[in-house]
Amino acid sequence: MNTKRILLIGGSGFLGGHVARQLAAQGHRLTVPTRHRERARHLIVLPTVEVVETDVHDDACLAGLLAGQDAVINLVGILHSRYGLPYGPDFARAHVELPRRIAAACRAAGVRRLIHVSALNADANGPSQYLRSKGEGEAALREAGAALDLTIFRPSVIFGPDDSFLNLFAALQRRFPLMPLGNTQARFQPVYVEDVARAIVASLDRRDAFGQAYCCCGPRIYTLAELVRYVGRQIGRPRPIVALPEALARLQAGLLELLPNPPMSVDNLDSMDVDSVCPGGEPLPFGATPVALEAVAPEYLGASTPRYRFYGYRVKARR
Repeated sequence: MNTKRILLIGGSGFLGGHVARQLAAQGHRLTVPTRHRERARHLIVLPTVEVVETDVHDDACLAGLLAGQDAVINLVGILHSRYGLPYGPDFARAHVELPRRIAAACRAAGVRRLIHVSALNADANGPSQYLRSKGEGEAALREAGAALDLTIFRPSVIFGPDDSFLNLFAALQRRFPLMPLGNTQARFQPVYVEDVARAIVASLDRRDAFGQAYCCCGPRIYTLAELVRYVGRQIGRPRPIVALPEALARLQAGLLELLPNPPMSVDNLDSMDVDSVCPGGEPLPFGATPVALEAVAPEYLGASTPRYRFYGYRVKARR
């Protein structure tokens, strides 16, 4: 594999850190833009990574970042937005306008290779603002047509150390004696963050990935209630689940989304109206075998146990 210069947008986030480490291990030179350099401090130690404090939503800044790059990987995604139809302004900015800007900047700079991470069930006519905006973002990239060698990844919910999914359930069960939940039978097929990162990195030089969209899932399907119970057992704090009717679930979500960092929103509930499950076929592209949630989650959910302190060493050793 030839060494490449890669612009990794969203590289300071949860998935971005794993993608950056895998690309750096292969010797690629990465530019990671961020609004706040402190958020990417964990990447600065990587020898081939340059962290640049800038604004990717500014066209001039984006053009400067793209100069001399061989490929762009866009991982930007948010879970909450102010309300709007068909989606709110924050979703519009992050999921639709930014991909459109990236596509235009790639064309202007002559950068053909673009990898974009969307979401499972992304659909301009989807049930939630989040899914509709993700679908419109994909459409904005596809409008570039033959000018881009585009690959799209659509993961289910992603788990791994520092995730905002299983760790959220753990934090709630450590704090509260009951777990009132809406949409308890919603189904998910969680995928390990390292598996998604490996798929992204593997696609970089694959010409057969040009123009393709790949779903990314784990090996097993769970209901929301099953996941919450599993997390409760792992942390030694199993809590009774109270299944809320739709009206109460929406009221609960509406109140929670008023918090500064909301654990749930009404739009999140709307997203769960469609199962986050891969369609028929392999759960990961390129013949990869997905890692089971049960093989990884106990290591980081049991943060209070002695074995947890060794988890970081195992990750670095790829064991």
